[in-house]
Amino acid sequence: AVALVPLAAGAGKEQLLNVCMDAKHHKSRPGPEGKLYEQCSPWKDNACCTANTSLEAHRDQSYLYNFNWNHCGVMPPKCKRHFIQDTCLYECSPNLGPWIQQADSSWRRERILHVPLCREDCEEWWQDCKDALTCKDNWHKGWNWATGTNRCPWGSECRPFHRVFPRPQDLCEKIWSGSFRLSPERRGSGRCIQMWFDPARGNPNAAVARHYA
Repeated sequence: AVALVPLAAGAGKEQLLNVCMDAKHHKSRPGPEGKLYEQCSPWKDNACCTANTSLEAHRDQSYLYNFNWNHCGVMPPKCKRHFIQDTCLYECSPNLGPWIQQADSSWRRERILHVPLCREDCEEWWQDCKDALTCKDNWHKGWNWATGTNRCPWGSECRPFHRVFPRPQDLCEKIWSGSFRLSPERRGSGRCIQMWFDPARGNPNAAVARHYA
C-alpha cells in the first residue's frame, strides 16, 4: 500500500497538467490549432481555445461574453492589449490546472483562482492602463446588463485606473475576483505564470504548472 502512494500522487499531479477548464468556450482537451489570431498565437501548438475564440478575443465587444472594454470611453490601445492578452491566457492556456477551482456560475463550471502572475506582467499592465478610465474594481459582477452588454452601474463614476487600483497588485488581484495574485517572482524564474512569451522559445508556463502541481 505504501508503494502505491507515490503512484497515486503522481497520477493526481498529471491530472493538473495539460488540461482545459470546464468553462464557456474552452475545448474539452488541449491540442494544436492551425492558426490562432495575433496575441493568442503563442498557444497555437497546444491550445484550449479554437481559432474563432482567439479572433473574438480581439474584438472590442465580442460574442464571447458581450463584454465592452469601452464602458468609460475608448480604452487606449496600449491598455487594451493587456486585456486581450489576459483573455488569450484564460481561453487558450493548457497550463492553469493547479489553479482551477469549481465555480458556482451559470456560464461556467470551473474558474481559476490565485494564479501567480509574474511581477513584470502585472506592473506593465498597471503602467499601461493607469490613465484609462473605469467605474468598477471588480469586473466579474455588478454591471448594468439592461442593454445586453455591460454598462456602469447607476450612480457610479468613471475614474482613472490609478485611482480605482492604486497599486499594480490591486489591479491584478481585484479585477477578476482573485483570479490572479501578484507573484514576487519574475519572468524566467519558473515560479510564475507569464501572460506574454515568445513561442519560439517554448511555453515557459508548462514548467510553472509542473512546479505547483
